[in-house]
Amino acid sequence: MPQFDPQRADTRPAARTAPGGTQPALRVVPIAGRPNLDAQTRVRLGHELRALYDPVIDEALDPRLAELLQQLDADRAGGASG
Repeated sequence: MPQFDPQRADTRPAARTAPGGTQPALRVVPIAGRPNLDAQTRVRLGHELRALYDPVIDEALDPRLAELLQQLDADRAGGASG
């Protein structure tokens, strides 16, 4: 099973559509020694993942989780200044 490599991760937010309403071009980063997916498979996989995750992105954040995140931010800010 492939391992996640944070040094290879693209942390920029993904654009849902390019200007003009078209899909943005896929950026392929080949990794030596690993199988490559053909363009058709990458496009199909992208569509499947969008269909799976788009509804989740639009869901409201649980208030308890939002409170915990605010506490974490406050703790980090307090630790940085002290």
